[in-house]
Amino acid sequence: MGNGRMLAKNQKCRIFTYDVGTGAVAPVHTGADVLFEAPNWTRDGELIVNGDGLLWRLTSGGPILIPLEGVPDLNNDHVLGPGDSIFLSANDGHLYEASLRGGAARRITHEDRMHFLHGVSPDGTTLAYVGIENQRWDAGNLWTIGAAGGPSTRLTFDGGPDDGPEYTPDGAWIYFNTERFSANAQIARIRPDGTGLEQLTFDERVNWFPHFSPDGSRAVYLSYPPGTQGHPADRPVELRLVTGGDWGSARTVVSLAGGQGTINVNSWSPDSRSFAYVDYPFLSLS
Repeated sequence: MGNGRMLAKNQKCRIFTYDVGTGAVAPVHTGADVLFEAPNWTRDGELIVNGDGLLWRLTSGGPILIPLEGVPDLNNDHVLGPGDSIFLSANDGHLYEASLRGGAARRITHEDRMHFLHGVSPDGTTLAYVGIENQRWDAGNLWTIGAAGGPSTRLTFDGGPDDGPEYTPDGAWIYFNTERFSANAQIARIRPDGTGLEQLTFDERVNWFPHFSPDGSRAVYLSYPPGTQGHPADRPVELRLVTGGDWGSARTVVSLAGGQGTINVNSWSPDSRSFAYVDYPFLSLS
């Protein structure tokens, strides 16, 4: 097995889906052995998660390990690519591409910085990531790189930190969270060429990881209580739904115990009707 975050004593990992039309919450998985994180929803209706530094497919029969070769332990930043491909962030600080069928992975990045993937352009040719240089975790900036590799292009400069960059379904914008505007992380957007930076949320909460539905009609993001530093685990958090681009009227649709791992990556269903998320409550195992 690999190495990754672990559940504490009497803590469970629970994966759910939320139907934005009905408000119905449906359980997908509950366990106390592996701390699963960051669900992606595949085009064929299954969820991909990481756990123990490895990649898994959640099936009706339970989690099934996807055997990958030539990639270090994974963190929870992984995004689906064209076809059956998936782009991955590994704990060595580099980005990889692999197949959901398993097998050999291809390393994409070779530059002297740490890379944390969050976005893939709609045509699958460009990746958006957070770059950390000189171990400056308080100064992450946004970069893009071709999915085939090569040099990166820097979009933001000192003033962050920035995190969670994700393309809109039409490719016109990259949405992300940033501390450029206040001490609390807020949702913002920027054009893929680095122009048009705009703040979208303005509250006292700490807002992370904006994710758009495939049809572009809705977005969901993770909201921490005021004063939270970073995006820690095991906090009382909210999932907030945005409809029609009205970020000022976002409404809380789920309150849960989670944070890190809950929705680090886009987890919308292909039909834009539901999203998946993870919580980590402390419960009796009896």
